[in-house]
Amino acid sequence: MIIVITPEDIVQNETELINELFQEGLNLLHIRKPFINAEEMTDFIQKIDSKFQSQLVLHSHYDLAENFNISRFHFREIDRQNGLFQSFTDKIISTSVHDIESFNHLNKEWEYAFISPVFPSISKKGYGENSTILNDIKKRDNSNVRLIALGGINENNIKKVFESEVDGVALLGAIWESDEPLGVFKKCRQNVIY
Repeated sequence: MIIVITPEDIVQNETELINELFQEGLNLLHIRKPFINAEEMTDFIQKIDSKFQSQLVLHSHYDLAENFNISRFHFREIDRQNGLFQSFTDKIISTSVHDIESFNHLNKEWEYAFISPVFPSISKKGYGENSTILNDIKKRDNSNVRLIALGGINENNIKKVFESEVDGVALLGAIWESDEPLGVFKKCRQNVIY
């Protein structure tokens, strides 16, 4: 599974590119736009082809899901720890962790969890420089929740990540920091054995 996470800020032609990514086989898109209001979020979602809306995951403005065909919600680690997800357990929910021990303690109500940073981040300079997560994944003992690797993953190292027996990857900087985001996505898909 390959997931793409949106950049925090709106990017020129972003929704057009998102539609193209879905046409090229994108599994899920996480909409992470912490700085936009409900009206801007509605406008953003409306620009994504309705046939792909069931593959969208909201990080905020969860109440907008009713207006669209969205049943997937992501909760940050702090929100999970504070129990903010509890009224959404009838939906498909995901979360984030930053170490394998936290992942191993997740309950089966979580569809999947991002674990990061696997490699030094592309979009957050200096983040993840000394990460041991790729090696730590070997200590995984939770088979109830899918493990999605995040952080510094691109077309050159994606195969190595899948060889560590994760269930999928999430791309952010590799896509949005590239001059050829669609080309990078296609290369990532080509380098992964499904």
